[in-house]
Amino acid sequence: MNTRIDASSAELPVSRPRRASLWPGRLDLLQSGTGLLLGLFMWIHMFFVSSILLGSDAMWTVARFFEGYFIFGRRLSWLVSCLVATVFALFIAHAGLALRKFPANYRQYRTYREHMAGMKHEDTTLWYWQVVTGFGLFFMASVHLYIMMTRPERIGPFESADRVWSDLMWPLYLVMLFAVEFHAGVGLYRLALKWGWFEGSDATVSRRRLHALKWALTAFFLILGLATLAAYIKIGIAHAPLYGQPYVPSGLLSGSQP
Repeated sequence: MNTRIDASSAELPVSRPRRASLWPGRLDLLQSGTGLLLGLFMWIHMFFVSSILLGSDAMWTVARFFEGYFIFGRRLSWLVSCLVATVFALFIAHAGLALRKFPANYRQYRTYREHMAGMKHEDTTLWYWQVVTGFGLFFMASVHLYIMMTRPERIGPFESADRVWSDLMWPLYLVMLFAVEFHAGVGLYRLALKWGWFEGSDATVSRRRLHALKWALTAFFLILGLATLAAYIKIGIAHAPLYGQPYVPSGLLSGSQP
């Protein structure tokens, strides 16, 4: 006996469109947010560190401010450790999120290099160097942050200068200065383009202006950073025979460290 099936009456499974995952967008937003916070922090941090250019007393005042000295009347170095630990956590989170977009193997890396060479587009090249500097910063900045987190009491005109010169940290700081200013500058520039910040009626003109501002800010912070590093090296050389002696500001009557 032949059984005929009426296709019109048969119940067929209904295929529903799969809902796109929101997680890639959320992770991208987190990466942008952590990058923005870290980039702005680095610029603010540079101004605080460069207070040495105004004199040792100015730098001592800035360092003691973050330890709550002018509020509690004594140094609470653990406050600095907490601040650095927060920055460290943001740094690790940002690095982990950024790894999603790194070339996962040599084939992907070669494909991107060929793509970059063929396009000869400056923003594409900037992203490549942002990846390179970001990879380097993962190691260099981790060293610096760990030292600041575990030895916050060694922040001051003489203490920082001793670390820069006598502890031979200046080569690391020199390379890290160029890496961090380039990475932060490019990162903030790309964020402004990605999210449409400061975009006027003409996108081409806005991009050109942002591009010029990016290089101007990078040049400014590099000059400021080099001058600051040179100042610490100069103090470190002069203070080398008294390595380890803390700085006492001229305004204190007591000869002991606060």
